[in-house]
Amino acid sequence: MQIYDTAAQRKVELDLGPVVRMYTCGITPYDAAHIGHASVYLTFDLLQRRLRDLGHQTLCVRNVTDVDDDILRKSRELGVFYLDLAASEMAKFDKSMNALEVVAPHSEPRATSAISEILTLVDQLMSRGHAYRSGGSVYYDVTTAKDFGKISHYSLETMLELAAERGGKPEDSNKRNPLDFILWQESAPGEPSWDSRWGSGRPGWHIECSALAMRDLGETIDIHGGGSDLIFPHHECEAAQAESVTEKTFSRYWMHVGMVNLDGVKMSKSLGNLVFVGDLAEMHDPRVVRLAIISNHYRHPWEWRDELISVAERRLSAIIAAGVGDGALDEVRRAMDDDLDIPTALQAIDIAIERGEGVSRAAELLGVRI
Repeated sequence: MQIYDTAAQRKVELDLGPVVRMYTCGITPYDAAHIGHASVYLTFDLLQRRLRDLGHQTLCVRNVTDVDDDILRKSRELGVFYLDLAASEMAKFDKSMNALEVVAPHSEPRATSAISEILTLVDQLMSRGHAYRSGGSVYYDVTTAKDFGKISHYSLETMLELAAERGGKPEDSNKRNPLDFILWQESAPGEPSWDSRWGSGRPGWHIECSALAMRDLGETIDIHGGGSDLIFPHHECEAAQAESVTEKTFSRYWMHVGMVNLDGVKMSKSLGNLVFVGDLAEMHDPRVVRLAIISNHYRHPWEWRDELISVAERRLSAIIAAGVGDGALDEVRRAMDDDLDIPTALQAIDIAIERGEGVSRAAELLGVRI
């Protein structure tokens, strides 16, 4: 099986043991799950289904970022406790993922469950000379990292632009280097805080995932991924801080999912241009919603259009009418082995149906049960 490895910048053949350890960055639960979220988690759902079909056991950890700037800002706006907001939105998220029959994660740890591991990791980075305290916060010094930029391969100019766009605050005067990032930050009045050697505060964004991944899966995992907007700074920083402590490869493969656009603009909570999974699943058979989303190749940006639902409805009806059978199963497996080429897999199912073959097993491998 081959996937496109972001760090290698090419398709690579997966070299995996009997147990495959995977980590995918989960949601910050301050709003409902949208199509962009579903595209990411369906990608890792499909990957797990094929790996299990090949005989592997998969352990996929999907975290919940239940403390960060976004959720704290939203909880203040709504006048609710931030963990109550997280619980409410996670219930909606779980309902949406269950409707799409996304394979349940091996574990779904919350950032707030790993404060002790985070503090230990920060302490190790400090003692090894990779971090420094400044202005009440602790920062990672990117100049001490081996090959910082090896995952994204971005230029310094691009890194600075993305850091500014994605909360990295390169203009922070407390930093030695504009790309340095916060490991532990001083909490503002009214924000949650935990005691530490560096004063009361809360964790930075990137340190949460490194701590959770290593706690639940070990120092080296097989596959790490998420949306392509996480390549930098999030995943680059995760790998740098983890490897600075362990001196081992943090993730053997890096897999990223293209952004979903609506009217030509990336679908995102901050812009509010969202199509919610829960709404679609109430209006249509959830299998239709699943087929509509996976009909686009995971790695490339794509546009959400209402016509995708119409096409998926016709396809589901044809699959059901075709009945039980092994039609297209080999072709679907080959397509999935080629960087999860689900559009080609669906075309193979369409052709098998035209030949009068039942395609239930091929459809089920794609998570569509009849």
